[in-house]
Amino acid sequence: MEEDDSMITTEGNNKEGMEVEVAPALISVHPAQESVAVAVGCELRVFNLREGCPVTLGAESSEACHHKESIRAIRYGAKGKVFVSAGDDKVVKIWSTYSWRCLYSVPTEKKVSAVAISDNGQFVCYADKFGVVWVVELDQLSENQTLVQKKGSPLLAHYCSIITSLDFSPDGQFIVTADRDFKIRVSKFPKKPIDGAHEIQSYCLGHTEFVSCVAFVYNQEFPQGYLVSGSGDSTVRLWDFASGLLLHTCEVGSEVGGHQQTNGTENNHYAVTDLCVTPDGSSIFVAVQGLPGILVLSCNLSAKTLSVLRVVSINGEDFIPTSIGSSLTSDLLWMVMGVSNMPGFDSSSLARVRVISGLNRCKSGCVEEDDKIKILEDKQVPCGENVLEKLQGSLCIDKQVFSAAAEAVKTSMRNLLIKKQYSSERRDFRKRGRNDRKGKR
Repeated sequence: MEEDDSMITTEGNNKEGMEVEVAPALISVHPAQESVAVAVGCELRVFNLREGCPVTLGAESSEACHHKESIRAIRYGAKGKVFVSAGDDKVVKIWSTYSWRCLYSVPTEKKVSAVAISDNGQFVCYADKFGVVWVVELDQLSENQTLVQKKGSPLLAHYCSIITSLDFSPDGQFIVTADRDFKIRVSKFPKKPIDGAHEIQSYCLGHTEFVSCVAFVYNQEFPQGYLVSGSGDSTVRLWDFASGLLLHTCEVGSEVGGHQQTNGTENNHYAVTDLCVTPDGSSIFVAVQGLPGILVLSCNLSAKTLSVLRVVSINGEDFIPTSIGSSLTSDLLWMVMGVSNMPGFDSSSLARVRVISGLNRCKSGCVEEDDKIKILEDKQVPCGENVLEKLQGSLCIDKQVFSAAAEAVKTSMRNLLIKKQYSSERRDFRKRGRNDRKGKR
């Protein structure tokens, strides 16, 4: 019997080792481009662009403020006063962007997969890997307060489906949730969210693979705007989110295929991994698995259509963005390629940051000129090499590590979200190890 138990333990340890997930690096930009943040593994790196200096998190506080496991979601609030980070250590941290002190800490029962902040900064929502969205109400922010422990309240749920993306509508009336089971749900955000969001406005159905990201496109002419979504089915789709009507589908696989870096093996998975919309809603920048560059789409809100403008290729290195972001006041697109938990290397994590200029000039008919949009050299990036040294951890990146990271990135983004298939024995073993089952034995 003891031998059998030992075999089960050994098997479990071996399989757990095989299931270590590569965590993609994330980037987020302050809405006024006052700072930029990168998360790679459990590290959160922030650079103050306004003052041109790196940020030391929690420098004015004695409280422990760092994450202990991989960070899976980071985000600035719409007004830039609040920043949220969360991930596998089951803690949501809410930061002041003035002092970069952690003001609130929210323990969670499950690992966190997505976060969102209401436009007025009053509520923080986060989604866990069991498909539940929780909400936390923030008190009046005070720079002098000590770290406050908060408890989330359940808002809504996609039970048993990992929520991959979370966002508020431009007017704050709706909250949109996307999941691994191809669904996008639009819910009315209640006046008292602590009591739950029970009214569903619509479902946006049509994707045939996991939905990886959502974003709103709007401008002065269309203030309510529309919803765009990216998916593992190699499409970007435009929705009337109020009704759930699919307005247009843009196939990106055929555009990406000719630009994808190959290593001798055929890989036809062109999963969309991130989206970034220009402030005027005219253009959408798309990160695609395996694409060393960015795909630029034109969005015509009047005609309710999407079209491919061009692929902005990054020559000279295998740079495949894992996350992209921009501010509301600049024409720069910030990109990061990076992963953590890379086996077989002394440095288990890597982050490389690149910047593209010309966002506000990416309109139909004018992007063919080379001077309209360009990839900045490292010294041309705001604050130059100082910002890169902070966000990347180093200016010099070993070519072997960089190549290994590029290979990991090509498949990791899709593998994180596709459903894993387990044998019945393995499924039972995983259930016995779940934290919510341990107390019931």
